[in-house]
Amino acid sequence: MSETVTGTLRGRDVLSIADLEPGELRALLRLALRLKAEGHGQPLQGRTLALLFEKPSLRTRLSFEVAMRSLGGHCLYFSPQEVGLGVREPVRDVARVLERHVDCVAVRTFQQEKVEEMARYASVPVINALSDHEHPTQAMADLLTVLEAKGKLEEVVLAFVGDGNNVARSLCLGAAMCGVHFRIASPEGYRLPADLVERARALAAQSGGSVALLDSPREAVAGADVVYTDVWTSMGQEGEAEARRRAFAGYTVNEGLLSLARPDAIFMHDLPAHRGEEVTDAVIEGPQSVVWQQAENKTHAVKALLLALLAGEGG
Repeated sequence: MSETVTGTLRGRDVLSIADLEPGELRALLRLALRLKAEGHGQPLQGRTLALLFEKPSLRTRLSFEVAMRSLGGHCLYFSPQEVGLGVREPVRDVARVLERHVDCVAVRTFQQEKVEEMARYASVPVINALSDHEHPTQAMADLLTVLEAKGKLEEVVLAFVGDGNNVARSLCLGAAMCGVHFRIASPEGYRLPADLVERARALAAQSGGSVALLDSPREAVAGADVVYTDVWTSMGQEGEAEARRRAFAGYTVNEGLLSLARPDAIFMHDLPAHRGEEVTDAVIEGPQSVVWQQAENKTHAVKALLLALLAGEGG
């Protein structure tokens, strides 16, 4: 974790975890650790963050609101019914209204194109708070949790078991940037996109990490330092639930699968969890689970990001 930020993140958009340079990501994680350990003042007094959420949320909304308010700023939340991006009015119109009232916009949407259009037209920083393509602030929280638990990211073996969804995509890219050996086990038809894997492997080649796509959960988990899973059916995919349950049969993280990892391995899940599907109660409630710490760390990761974008903090 010796890299430093070359330049500032102030005023930038973060639509993908890979919008950050590897050194910037590492510096943000160090900043988040420091904020969590030492506390902070209220450097964002007088600043306002708008949350435009087309999808419901517990942890993401909680982390953004708590982070912004604890740093001295204000938060304005717009619910799915109020937002209507591209329905009630064009995204570009919403962007140009918001930029005259707030200092930053976080967008949680079903379509990556909407957060990208918001960033094109808004002169203030725009953060992807989840889209169908990525979930960058979740990846920051995940990497922060691994760093906190293992004391490093370089050479850590992280096994993701399940769908190559938005969470897995951001985590794959972020892990590759930080020297992590990232393994993902997914069934045919649910794997990470080839272009993202190519990009992640190029990043891993520079950091000393690696990216492996596997079919077998047992092969992915064997000797891993971190075992991570997520729901098989994400929001908006409810009509595919039964087909997905069939496709992911054998991908449940249970005590037997977790036992193949290192004895000191940690278990992670970004929540909400469908207990009995992708993970058993025994694992998520077990001694190796750090899911509640992981959920808390999202707030600290968001604090670091907001400070960097709005106050020029970065290391």
